[in-house]
Amino acid sequence: MKSKCDRCSRPATHHSVEVVNGEKIEKHLCDVHAEEEGLSLKAVHTPINELLTNFVKLHAGVTEEESGTTASDLVCEHCGLSFGDFRESSLLGCPQCYAAFETPLGPLLERAHEGGTHHIGKVPRRAGVAEQRQAQLSRLRRRLDDAVEAEDYELAAQLRDELDTLEDPS
Repeated sequence: MKSKCDRCSRPATHHSVEVVNGEKIEKHLCDVHAEEEGLSLKAVHTPINELLTNFVKLHAGVTEEESGTTASDLVCEHCGLSFGDFRESSLLGCPQCYAAFETPLGPLLERAHEGGTHHIGKVPRRAGVAEQRQAQLSRLRRRLDDAVEAEDYELAAQLRDELDTLEDPS
């Protein structure tokens, strides 16, 4: 890649390639000449809260038409926060907001957590045998629920038997 501007001896910081009528046109320009051609974009660092707000605005209104009322009409009875205010600030007012905005928040939270809707947590490595056993039982129960939901009854029966064995070791 060319390191000098096509028009002067300054370092080229903007590189563009255009194809016009089948002909490839490359431009290597410094900041000054790139701005003259309208190619210069000032680097803008968007604050994380603004990115989150934009994400919420983009994804929160997916099911508004289906429900008959818009999500923006929803208001938390406990703290008075409207869903529209939440969309602007990306901050909920109180724990009851999760229940008040359950319908529009559900898909948003699923996307944000890659499909997860329940907190699972982790068991520390130094945890005792009892904690590890409880974690194993919890994983098996979740797998059993998933198998039943998927109507994979053969796997569900195997998991049920494994759970019975672990729950009643006698």
